[in-house]
Amino acid sequence: MTHHDTIVALATPSGAGAIAVIRLSGEDAINIASQIFKSVSGKKLAKQKTHTVHLGYIKDGNRVLDEVLATVFKNPNSYTGEDIIEFSCHGSSFIQQEIIQLCLRKNARMASPGEFTLRSFLNGKMDLSQAEAVADLISSDSAASHQLAIQQMRGGFSSEIAALREELLNFASLIELELDFAEEDVAFANRDDFQQLITKISFVLKRLIDSFATGNVLKNGIPVAIVGEPNVGKSTLLNALLNEQRAIVSEIAGTTRDTIEDELSIGGISFRFIDTAGIRETQDTIEGLGIKKTFEKIDQAQVVVFLIDSSRLLSGEVTVANLQIEIGKIKNKYPQKALIVVGNKADIITSKEKTHLTNSIESLQLIAAKTGQGVEDLKTSLLEFVNTGALTNNQTIVTNTRHYDALLKALEEITRVQEGINAGLSGDLMAVDIRQALYYFGEITGEITNDDLLGNIFANFCIGK
Repeated sequence: MTHHDTIVALATPSGAGAIAVIRLSGEDAINIASQIFKSVSGKKLAKQKTHTVHLGYIKDGNRVLDEVLATVFKNPNSYTGEDIIEFSCHGSSFIQQEIIQLCLRKNARMASPGEFTLRSFLNGKMDLSQAEAVADLISSDSAASHQLAIQQMRGGFSSEIAALREELLNFASLIELELDFAEEDVAFANRDDFQQLITKISFVLKRLIDSFATGNVLKNGIPVAIVGEPNVGKSTLLNALLNEQRAIVSEIAGTTRDTIEDELSIGGISFRFIDTAGIRETQDTIEGLGIKKTFEKIDQAQVVVFLIDSSRLLSGEVTVANLQIEIGKIKNKYPQKALIVVGNKADIITSKEKTHLTNSIESLQLIAAKTGQGVEDLKTSLLEFVNTGALTNNQTIVTNTRHYDALLKALEEITRVQEGINAGLSGDLMAVDIRQALYYFGEITGEITNDDLLGNIFANFCIGK
């Protein structure tokens, strides 16, 4: 991939629509656009100011392809830092392809996935973590994931990392200077100040690393497994939560033999609900496979909704003692997972019976999945398990696995530096670990990159961005 030629791509989703945007970027973008665009005013694009829009026609020789708006962005004041022309044409798939093919015949080439954003990074318009946030912003599907992507794209995370790297770099320079005067035993780096800096960096790194647990679920959605015995209303609850008939509901026990998943946004947070096969002893091979998959989904879930049939408890078909044993099994097997015990079919029991159940089973929530009673309260309970404090306070939250890995490695090196200070090691020995920590900081913001890293990151972008 070369970054000096002119690239072209459709910047809007493929397929027919009201309008489509075709983007050209590169040193020859305005020249190529001038060859195929004829302004109704007769003005030449090359002579127009940046950030101006012009009405005209795309022409292939004497053949008019479409009436379009041409937007001019001149370097360096553009998304890529290069000259950009954007054609807003009618959304016919035929028109889109005709214009793109015409640009290709005028010596543009098709852009690779993420190449516009890659050029923006290479031309210093954004750092690498901000570039990655662009992809997160495009794929965001909830208020939380959108806010996280916006915060990162605005540079909050990279600014924090850059500030730490700058401070550490200053001390590293002083320690390197000491090495040049080793024979004179001169100390340029104040060890007390250095100790304070290392303590500060360790604290910030640990906070950022801890934030990944929250950031990852806010970005990707919180998996919630709905489990329980057969025919207690798990599929009915899934349908009530989603407000649609997503799962088949039947009076026959064991109807759900495979997991059914769907997503729902609650309070701006994405939850991924998983309706599982009922847990019971069975000789049915297919149902047994479904139950095995149920436990696999519990392993993957962050929240477990354990659903029971309230009427069975009251009738004596299921005893409170046996139920407590089953709840205890899940708590013991998955001690780190949030567990909500929910009693279904509350619409067919009396107020006195409801009081008896809530007194007998700790933190029991009663609902009627068929009528929707109590479902909104259950949604509120689910939100309570999400730590949105950092998001509300605009604190930096790490959502990217690559960043998380680099932070862990940086903390490991900083810990070695701390151990070196405590042991009174010489500057030349500590300098090795400091350089390595600086390397991992630089990897996050893109000050240190290689072609493989960039290829892996931008290959996940859509073409046109």
